[in-house]
Amino acid sequence: MDNHRFRRFAIIGTGRVAQALALGLAPYSAEPLLLWGRSPEQLAAAALRTGAAAASLGEVASSCDVIAIAVSDDALAAVANALAAAIADNETPFVFHVSGRSGVAVLEPLQAAGALTAAIHPAMTFTGQPESEVARMAGARFAITGSTAAAAELARSIVGLLKGTAVAIPEERRALYHAALCHASNHLVTLLSGATHALATAGVDDPAALLAPLVRASLENSLEHGFTALSGPLLRGDHQTIEGHLDALEAYCPDLLPAYRAMALATLDELERPGAPDASSTLRRRLV
Repeated sequence: MDNHRFRRFAIIGTGRVAQALALGLAPYSAEPLLLWGRSPEQLAAAALRTGAAAASLGEVASSCDVIAIAVSDDALAAVANALAAAIADNETPFVFHVSGRSGVAVLEPLQAAGALTAAIHPAMTFTGQPESEVARMAGARFAITGSTAAAAELARSIVGLLKGTAVAIPEERRALYHAALCHASNHLVTLLSGATHALATAGVDDPAALLAPLVRASLENSLEHGFTALSGPLLRGDHQTIEGHLDALEAYCPDLLPAYRAMALATLDELERPGAPDASSTLRRRLV
């Protein structure tokens, strides 16, 4: 494989991540990048922008030395099995997937068929704008897990082409890694949605404009200083303020109350870690 590395790329999938990867990797494919997907309509639209449409997985396996699988998590195992069946004895492609939750175990049929395999997950969100997403991938972190040292090195090469930074994640920690990302990004969206609803209920005409400076400052401070960036009534042990929050939420936004309680308790848990200030047991009893 070293003698013809990166001769031709293929992307299996036609969704948001697939299109961004295709656009980012196409310039490094000596032959036109191939795309393959189950939906002829989506495949035609994606290929029109970023490459040529493959007629089958067999064509992908026989003509491409780097193959990215960018499908839904639930479809990954089936695609890996189908691609493994299409690989001939003399073919040794480098195959990677872009799932966050999975490592390389799901690609074992491909490794058994002779392929080098890896997981390469870009730690960013994709919204369906490939041009801007290629730009955002430059400088982003990519979690890589290789089936072998050689596969891990190839994964680093792919990340380098996308101008990202590779971060090695052990196979057994992939789910933990993905849970952390979802906790930070997905739950942040839910958190802001709840706060926006509460502000609207309080009579604020433009909740997003009111929240933006505060949230941006909190995010930047948290990323720079960690948990020491915490401020507010829980840190101060201000019982009356928290009591007022709980009463107001119960009266006007009861749907938000469980999330507020959960986040407040999580904050107290962090405050009670060794070396942190003592949190109030009275506050905890009120929140439970």
